[in-house]
Amino acid sequence: MPEITKISTQKNNAERYNIFLDGKYSFSADEQVLIQFGLTKGKVLDDWEIDEIIFGDEIRKAYNKALHFLGFRMRSEHEVKEKLMAAGFGEAVALEAIRKLKDQKFLDDDSFSKALLETRKRTAKKGPGAIRQEMARKGISKDLQEKALELFSGEEQLELAEELARKVAARSSGKTPQQIRQKIQDSLMRKGYSYDVISTAIERIGSELEPEEEAWDELTEKTGEKAWRTYSRKHSGRELRRRVQQAMYQKGIPLERISRFIEAKEEETEDE
Repeated sequence: MPEITKISTQKNNAERYNIFLDGKYSFSADEQVLIQFGLTKGKVLDDWEIDEIIFGDEIRKAYNKALHFLGFRMRSEHEVKEKLMAAGFGEAVALEAIRKLKDQKFLDDDSFSKALLETRKRTAKKGPGAIRQEMARKGISKDLQEKALELFSGEEQLELAEELARKVAARSSGKTPQQIRQKIQDSLMRKGYSYDVISTAIERIGSELEPEEEAWDELTEKTGEKAWRTYSRKHSGRELRRRVQQAMYQKGIPLERISRFIEAKEEETEDE
């Protein structure tokens, strides 16, 4: 059986050691692995012991790699496993390294999912749907997803949705209330809010979306003129009136305003 004849520190890493068996270099090992297996000069090793040491050292390297990865921010178990596998570690090694990290509380999907929820609420104002999808991508179990999302109260969702709705409305000048509501709905759905939450948020700020009389006049004129130019090239009379009316109504212009605009345009046409 081979005997350890020399143990020397590596030049570029003082925490790793070169192990020589019967006068020849055999393998390297982390300092913690030396301690774990009691490796000293003169120790005799069986072949199976050498395999165990090499496997243990692989686990230690994977463990250190994962610690470095976790040093940037919290990660899920799934993310760490994918990172280790991508770095070339086998699944058994990766899983054992993850077990050690969990035992030492460096990895905890429960805490991670709650932290992710708070971060996404605070920085991106995301709703439950989008956060749930992100948790799923990161390998968080459905039970832990639901457990974390229980902390996202309905009232808090409404507050964030209302805040987002006001921001969308502020960027939508020159639009009718109907168009603004649609933009808000589209934006909040992409953020992961439910239809009920979106509807309630829009209802809460509904009065803020109504333009002043002068703004309504401008919207009516702008929308009507565009529709009239488009359809008057190919249509006239009743068909022109119908198409313009339909186009303006779809944009959210009230019927009475549409009628006044069309009557004015028809009078203008007759006078030409």
